[in-house]
Amino acid sequence: MSLLKAARILGQKPVRDAGSRSLGQILINICRQCSSEIVPNKMIRNIGISAHIDSGKTTLTERVLYYTGRIAEMHEVKGKDGVGAIMDSMELERQRGITIQSAATYTEWKKRNINIIDTPGHVDFTIEVERALRVLDGAVLVLCSVGGVQCQTMTVNRQMKRYNVPFLTFINKLDRLGANPNRALQQIRSKLNHNTAFIQIPIGLEGNLKGIIDLIEERAVYFDGPFGQNVKYDDIPAEQRAEAADRRQELVECVSNVDELLGEMFLEENVPTVADLKAAIRRTTISRLFSPVLVGSALKNKGVQPLLDAIVDYLPDPSEVPNYAITNQENSEDRVKVQMDPKRDPSQPFVGLAFKLEAGRFGQLTYIRVYQGMLKKSENIYNTRTGKKIRVQRLVRMHADQMEDVEEVYSGDICALFGIDCASGDTFTARTSCSLSMVGKKHVTKSSSIHY
Repeated sequence: MSLLKAARILGQKPVRDAGSRSLGQILINICRQCSSEIVPNKMIRNIGISAHIDSGKTTLTERVLYYTGRIAEMHEVKGKDGVGAIMDSMELERQRGITIQSAATYTEWKKRNINIIDTPGHVDFTIEVERALRVLDGAVLVLCSVGGVQCQTMTVNRQMKRYNVPFLTFINKLDRLGANPNRALQQIRSKLNHNTAFIQIPIGLEGNLKGIIDLIEERAVYFDGPFGQNVKYDDIPAEQRAEAADRRQELVECVSNVDELLGEMFLEENVPTVADLKAAIRRTTISRLFSPVLVGSALKNKGVQPLLDAIVDYLPDPSEVPNYAITNQENSEDRVKVQMDPKRDPSQPFVGLAFKLEAGRFGQLTYIRVYQGMLKKSENIYNTRTGKKIRVQRLVRMHADQMEDVEEVYSGDICALFGIDCASGDTFTARTSCSLSMVGKKHVTKSSSIHY
């Protein structure tokens, strides 16, 4: 435990000395491999980062991995230093400065395991976004503060609606000339038809961007240090106190309109506490009745740590998102919807969905989201579409194009298998007699509550 604590401290305190960061990263990886403790559902978040092209998704992911101690140093997207962003593993991605295929990784923030899928923004690769959102529990919608809601933003919004994915909105690039987060907020309301409000506002814009104001905690947040790693809190600047008060009132009203508990407090003219407001935002975000809006600049290292806090505070864990499968009975048109059991133990048979295929160095790499039960290395699983038995020769977790071997995965995890002959969208189970198919829609109002 002392080694694990030391590794976590080293990983969460970014320093400029790359050598010491590398040592901390080694300790973290060793502890992750040695720990046999099963992480509960409430400590897990499965999220995607989606947006229009050039909104700053990959740059944001790079900062997230750095501040959480997953990588030792940050690199720019277009690879001007000859390295490039960790999530752009293809040479063509680094040359063009765009994301072509979705990339998966995982990290840890405040003792929460966060599985992240960085998706492409270009319309030609929108199927990659579709596949990722199908298996994710939450998402971060990134908007450029200059461009606002653009065409691919609307496409991603439709995909999130199709799979009922709760999301946060992050208005990025506040350091750019012409940045206007207020206009972006109005476009989210008018073009995407979302009930939304700021939970943060910026302190300055363009070249004068100094930090952000947390409207919930009612404090200013500054990011000091060469890489913005030192988060400092202070009083709200006097010239912005009136604006902050108005924006906080607007936030309370927007959430009160869709949350019964906060609505009663609002009608009784009671001032909600920080805990009341956070709880209401979480309830309404998970039910897709409200979308919190955060602000910052990933390139200038401002606003990323509060975004990580918001991911932990407001997006759902795997047990809070109902997932369903359909039983395909032979010689019958009747189909029974079966709700998956999210418990992270082997009490229920394994069920998983192959959502992405990739030609890797060691053959076909199949990305799988586990929806029920446990999958162990060397076990046999069955493809419900073909009926073929498959032996799990190698089980890995992905960090862009890097792999970490694991012995077992549980419900809510995202992993990858090698050498499996299957198609994208195939369902795998631990039983030969069961013919299940995961449902595309994740929230179904009427279903059977039985477990097969």
